[in-house]
Amino acid sequence: MSNGVNGDHHGPEPDQAELSRSEGELFLSEAFKIIVEEAVHKATDVKEKVCEWKDPEELRALMDLELGEHGESQQQLLKRVRDVAKYSVKTNHPRFFNQLFSGVDYHALTGRLLTETLNTSQYTYEVAPVFVLMEDVVLRKLRSLVGWSEGDGIFCPGGSVSNMYAMNIARYWAFPQVKTQGLWAVPRLAVFTSQESHYSMKKSAAFLGIGTENIYHVKVDESGRMIPEDLEAKIVHAKSQDAVPFFVNATAGTTVQGAFDPLNRIADISERNGMWMHVDVRLLKKREGFQLVSEPQFVNVCFWFIPPSLRGKENSADYQDKLAKVAPLIKERMVKKGSMMVGYQPLDSRVNFFRMVILSPQLTHSDLDFFLNETERLGEDL
Repeated sequence: MSNGVNGDHHGPEPDQAELSRSEGELFLSEAFKIIVEEAVHKATDVKEKVCEWKDPEELRALMDLELGEHGESQQQLLKRVRDVAKYSVKTNHPRFFNQLFSGVDYHALTGRLLTETLNTSQYTYEVAPVFVLMEDVVLRKLRSLVGWSEGDGIFCPGGSVSNMYAMNIARYWAFPQVKTQGLWAVPRLAVFTSQESHYSMKKSAAFLGIGTENIYHVKVDESGRMIPEDLEAKIVHAKSQDAVPFFVNATAGTTVQGAFDPLNRIADISERNGMWMHVDVRLLKKREGFQLVSEPQFVNVCFWFIPPSLRGKENSADYQDKLAKVAPLIKERMVKKGSMMVGYQPLDSRVNFFRMVILSPQLTHSDLDFFLNETERLGEDL
């Protein structure tokens, strides 16, 4: 570079910050193209696999995830972006039925990109003016849906935290002195929830110092709904043990069967006993070889696939033991093939069954037909 006196100077050289910004924006642009291609376009295409399954040891070797002492080039990082997308489960795929989430809403995804890029926080209007106003509007709408003209609200990162917040608020409502005086200021408390409620009830009781032994599990009917008569009996029993009933957790869409507890009857019982009622909300019938565990009440469809070798043998001594092995074997085959993904589990005396969650907005009738046909193909020789 000249000092400018001899006339061959063409302006100041870009400093390191400008170069870094330029390279960063280029990297972001290239990475975004890969993300859209791999995690959006391909991930929602039924012709693509739901997952590219690798065993942990093989995947660890392919990805080289060890933390090194030195950085990597932009091209190496872009390859990592592509590899992460390639070997991850495509939960946006129309044939992903495994969890209580699936599919992609392109407008919502755009909102996520915007909020991540702006990288602000909700705690003051000063640093998040638009989002604070937006939050107020959304919470006002949510309150109106349950008939409240006034109130507060908070967005939680998941169901476990939501349920813990609810239990904490209920305890404060019943014993406000707990905020300043702690657990010494409250009696032994009793929590009531159904046998099929979310596991976070136990976590919440443990975290808040209430104790898991003070959770009373209420019986459910054959469809997985809480039995109100047993709730009343459990409340009487808790009182006889000098515990104070303060919180009942009802569920609108249980994790496994998607059951809805009888909310009105539970509300009446809660009111009579001065308890806080919390509602944990989560938003194949005639085909040979498919047997429903229970009538679907929401987006969960629970069923057994009965392979040809077991049909008509329901009364044999080893029928249940053999049936219990069917779902795990079919699940292993579908995951390794990458054709689809659906969960399975046992429940009480019922051996392993499939729990299909129908949520994806991309799901079509042909996808459901594929699911049934593929399940038959994968299990016909069992």
